[in-house]
Amino acid sequence: MAQTVISALYPPHIDPTRTPLAYGDRALPRLNRELKDSTLLIRQRAVMSLCDHLHDPEHIAEALRVGIAESLKTLLTDSDLTVRQKATECLYVIGGHAIGRDAFLENGIIPPVAKLFDDKEDIARKNAHQAIEMISETPPGAEGIVEANLVSILVKKLSSEKDEIKILILDTLHYCMRVNTVQALGAGAMETYTKLLDHASDVIRAKAARDIMDLSVPLDGKNKAVEVKSVPSLVRLLKDKEPDVRANAAGALMMITITTKGKYTAINEGKAIQPLVDLVDDPVSEVRLNAIKALTCLSEAPEGRAVLLKHVDKIKAHETDSIPAVVKAATIAVRVITWKP
Repeated sequence: MAQTVISALYPPHIDPTRTPLAYGDRALPRLNRELKDSTLLIRQRAVMSLCDHLHDPEHIAEALRVGIAESLKTLLTDSDLTVRQKATECLYVIGGHAIGRDAFLENGIIPPVAKLFDDKEDIARKNAHQAIEMISETPPGAEGIVEANLVSILVKKLSSEKDEIKILILDTLHYCMRVNTVQALGAGAMETYTKLLDHASDVIRAKAARDIMDLSVPLDGKNKAVEVKSVPSLVRLLKDKEPDVRANAAGALMMITITTKGKYTAINEGKAIQPLVDLVDDPVSEVRLNAIKALTCLSEAPEGRAVLLKHVDKIKAHETDSIPAVVKAATIAVRVITWKP
């Protein structure tokens, strides 16, 4: 005969790690109160529930209206790992929305999040970097990060952080350098990026080459790239098996070779012409485009033009390319290479 069993388990629809939500528009005000509670368990359950609740975009505006952003800012310094981890995750979700990014700047949340870059727990650091990377994707957010003097800290972290976090840092710096390259140059970013060009991860190699391209937009960046021997490393990457790495390496060389010093460094020290010519027929359009543009820069030097005259037919064939941008670049390249004084 079957008998009843006394179970200590909760019913299947009850989750003891999350606080029950109040009904309707009372949910967020109650969560906000519980985030400030002095009892650790209540704070943990509240921030876990809030993280799930915020994944619905409809709740973001209401959360900001009741002051959730300020409460999360306070929780960033909590002694408990779970609270810090989920608080940064909540801020990452909020940062994915325009009004959330505005709240970051209005409430001065960037500096407190940045303090977690030194957290002893990997997950807390990762979530902090995710939140900062999300904010950096818009010009006002990138400016906020630059104004908080975080660029030099981020560059320094590239030398010591785990690979997963390095990817986030490289993305953050990519957006920051669009609004300001001075801090990155002053922090030794070019040297750090150049070291990362030899990294085992193809994602990190591609992003490091992209960041060198960003940093080489101003004249000081171009000169720095030549000074720290970035060109030979970039030329090596032109033969990489990953198309993103090849495209970004060619793009970085395209930027550096705008100057006369950059041209002759690429031609003489880097031996860049032949590897770039090999990429003219690459199956990926971005690689073809950047390679042709880089060759156009190199052909402005007499030594470069003399070599490229032998390959002009190969470039000319792309005047009928399926990609309009490649057609335009090839047309300009042929005109520059065949120019006679």
